Amino acid sequence: MKRTLLATFLIALLTGCASSYRPVIDPQTSARPERYETDLAQCRELATQGVGAGTGALVGAGAGYLLGQVLARAMGGRGQADYISRGAAVSGGVTGAAQGIAVELEAVKTCMTRRGYSVIR
Repeated sequence: MKRTLLATFLIALLTGCASSYRPVIDPQTSARPERYETDLAQCRELATQGVGAGTGALVGAGAGYLLGQVLARAMGGRGQADYISRGAAVSGGVTGAAQGIAVELEAVKTCMTRRGYSVIR
């Protein structure tokens, strides 16, 4: 139970980080620094249309749970299968969320670059 709550908290925290990401741009080499806020909002919106933290977490948790069941049963620990599966689901959920966030951040960077901004990080 504690692991599930911790994983839920971590996923929520990671999701918040993705939505507040502000790429650092070089104003000397960027095309339209006065449109930065508008372009950033549009790029964030476009980035959320792909696989995000929530989808990544669900897929990761499902895959982790199934893998945990297979491993637990292969090791002969039917009584431990539920614990192993829950642990694997939590781990898979956090990993999937982190991967989804990385994809979103990269999409924002790419979008801003294609709009003429020189993204530093």
